[in-house]
Amino acid sequence: MTDNDDIRPSPEAMLRLAQAKEVTAELGRLKIFLGYAAGVGKTYAMLEAARLRKKAGRDVVAGYVESHGRSETDSLLEGLEIQSRKEVNYLGVAFPEMDLDAILARKPQIVLVDELAHTNAPGSRHEKRWQDVEEILEAGIDVYATVNIQHFESLNDVVAGITGIIVRETVPDRLLDLAFEIKLVDIPPEDLLQRLQEGKVYIPDQATRAIEKFFRPGNLMALRELSLRRTAARVDDQMRAYMKTQSIAGPWPTAERLLVCVSGSPYSEKLIRATCRLAEELKAQWFTVYIETPGSGRHARENRERIWQNLRLAEGLGAQVATVTGSDITEAVMEYAARHNITKIVMGKPNKPRWREILQPPIVDRVIRRSGAVDVVIVSFDQEQSADAAAAPKHRHPFELRGYAASFGLVAAATLLCELLRPFLAPTNMVMFYLLAVVVASVRLGRKPAIATVFLAVLAFNFFFVPPRLTFVVADAQYLLTFLGLSVVGMVISSLVARARERAEVMRAREVQTASLYYLSRDLAASADINAVLKAVLRNVEEALGAQVVILLPEGERLDILAASDGLALDIKEQAVADWAFRNNHPAGRATDTLVSADLIYLPLQTPASVLGVMGIRLENQPAYNSQDNRRLMDAFATQAAMAMERIRFSRQAEQAQILQARENLERALLNSISHDLRTPLVTVTGVLSSLREEGTHLTAQARQELLDTACSEAERLNRFVGNLLDMTRIEAGAIRLNSEPCDVQDLVGCALAAIEQRIGDRRVDVSLTADLPPVPMDLVLMTQVLVNLLDNAHKYASAESSIEVSATTDNSWLSLEIADRGAGVPDHDLKRVFDKFYRIPVPEGAGGTGLGLSICKGIVEAHSGKIFAENRTGGGLRIVIRLPLVQQ
Repeated sequence: MTDNDDIRPSPEAMLRLAQAKEVTAELGRLKIFLGYAAGVGKTYAMLEAARLRKKAGRDVVAGYVESHGRSETDSLLEGLEIQSRKEVNYLGVAFPEMDLDAILARKPQIVLVDELAHTNAPGSRHEKRWQDVEEILEAGIDVYATVNIQHFESLNDVVAGITGIIVRETVPDRLLDLAFEIKLVDIPPEDLLQRLQEGKVYIPDQATRAIEKFFRPGNLMALRELSLRRTAARVDDQMRAYMKTQSIAGPWPTAERLLVCVSGSPYSEKLIRATCRLAEELKAQWFTVYIETPGSGRHARENRERIWQNLRLAEGLGAQVATVTGSDITEAVMEYAARHNITKIVMGKPNKPRWREILQPPIVDRVIRRSGAVDVVIVSFDQEQSADAAAAPKHRHPFELRGYAASFGLVAAATLLCELLRPFLAPTNMVMFYLLAVVVASVRLGRKPAIATVFLAVLAFNFFFVPPRLTFVVADAQYLLTFLGLSVVGMVISSLVARARERAEVMRAREVQTASLYYLSRDLAASADINAVLKAVLRNVEEALGAQVVILLPEGERLDILAASDGLALDIKEQAVADWAFRNNHPAGRATDTLVSADLIYLPLQTPASVLGVMGIRLENQPAYNSQDNRRLMDAFATQAAMAMERIRFSRQAEQAQILQARENLERALLNSISHDLRTPLVTVTGVLSSLREEGTHLTAQARQELLDTACSEAERLNRFVGNLLDMTRIEAGAIRLNSEPCDVQDLVGCALAAIEQRIGDRRVDVSLTADLPPVPMDLVLMTQVLVNLLDNAHKYASAESSIEVSATTDNSWLSLEIADRGAGVPDHDLKRVFDKFYRIPVPEGAGGTGLGLSICKGIVEAHSGKIFAENRTGGGLRIVIRLPLVQQ
């Protein structure tokens, strides 16, 4: 078997590669000619490449190429098929745009598209030219396109910071990922400025303005670096993707990447600084990682402050910092190195005694054996410094001393039990009681006390029970095997049980963190406003960390405390620290590298778009601040709180957008209604008056009377419309005043029929009123208007031969008035909307309206503390019911 057989792609990698090829095979291929500014020669390079493809027999069409009048560019277009442009008219001006439909119909092999970030004229199929390109690619046509680096969306704010100019026309970054090839077109900034001054980029007046505002040497150098870095990053992504799909372990040393591991050792700081210096010399990216194993739980607790300081130091020096959990340090280091394409691992020279290295090979040796193509750099330490570190006094934790005492007690208890059973048991059987003591010590006390229990058990068993008793002399050599078996089995049991216990502790800690994040996520998901979000964050952080919390959000130019734990107040100094963290988008306060004298740690509530506020946390003691678990949990809480607040903000913006859209629709409906309902009667009245003025002497008396009747009818219609508008305005403004007094329902119906008699003409109205109806408190004028509107509405929608029914009954303390017709009715889903302003359903020919009548009725009825609703009748038609209280409320 060869080495190549060992690294062949896995079935999963081959499947991913096949799927990717299957997807890309259906699309055209995109080649991007990328530059850092106008004038670097993108279009020229694209046309040169196109001519080579045409010479090779490919079908090439220039879909849209902008030469800007440059003769050398025009000369390259000669011999290429140029697709005619499409004229798009907007506000009376014709804009030439790329003819997308013609290109799709022509279906060449390659299309040339200049200025990828261009915004199409309104009325085009797509808003942006890059969207046209996507449709061309979906049709299976290859595209050559040009674009400048400043047009990519993710670099928009970076470019604005460099040049002071916000680029409005942007292209999504996914087009770079979609491109099968990126051609970087690059010239020195000095040559570009020379071309600009010679008028080869812009005309002289534009060139002068461009040099003053955009084409400054500093801007061009920065943009050039951006284009080079972005292209290099794209190539690096392609290389990693290839390595992944081909299952290549790597690394490929295309660029140096350094990795240093920290462990809480006194030498970790020196390792970090040495790696930083090496990275600066090599101009390389570097990483710092802490490997957390199940067996390192207690070690992490003892050295948590030092580990945290090491990681902070590395991050401050520019490293990418990570904490990785693994069961084996060497395996975790090599896995991380392979995943990040590390080329050099920096480690410290081991300083353990040689005999310990023989029993337990150093991690450095194990990493070197498994490093493969990765270089391992060994950093040595001063002998004096090593001696000082080794001689540093080690303080025993009280819990550890108690553990050793407990292990002694367990062995003493086992010995006492064996002494009681000595007459009944052989000495070799007593070993099981000592093993039981080892298991108990492993479960309850930890690894080191368990190992101590093993040695104490061997000594006790030898001294008390192995003949000759009460001495360490062994008369029978077979007992030596018993001692060895007890020692080995005891060590194995203690190691396995202790490791299982430590893993359980780690899992318990992870479970607590996961549960805390779950509860916070659940509460935030159920929060409907910012106050609920703040309460949820406050409650969950207090419970998870046992801390006091304060949340500050911006109000104008300052931060205001919107939520805080009981008894927590911030003085001027603490508020200044919170303000600094907010404005600089960086943690500040206790256990950070900024303003460390503060009592709280302040974390910015950051989202990808902005910083929404600051969360301050006060923990119980300094070790709690230095705990990596606590810091990760605090960062997670801050991130989730920020995302929830942004969700609420976006929700509000969406609501405001809906309100604005509804307002625009309302205004549009109002304008349409007014423009139609005002113009129609005015046109009629104007036409009548014009006819009377111009033809009056030639008209008969009957004709003049008919014209005057028509004008009068339209004037009344106009008066009703204006009256409805005024009534609606008064109702919405709350300016309606009731002149309420007991009224006869029969008088109410009679007044309404008299008012509408002319409009309904010969339409039959059937009135059915219950006898002995009591007087009802109401404003007779306003309620008459309600009935008139309802009768007019019924007249419009009822069929010509049907009648309108009006009835009145009393029910307990309510009067029920019903107006019913036999028209088409209203769709069930529109029954509640018929009382909305400007809402109209299709009406018969000539029965137009403003859509305000029923809305006015609802306002007046509700002003009487009544109710109004609509319902469809069995057999067709609509019934509108009014319920008014019999006693004034």
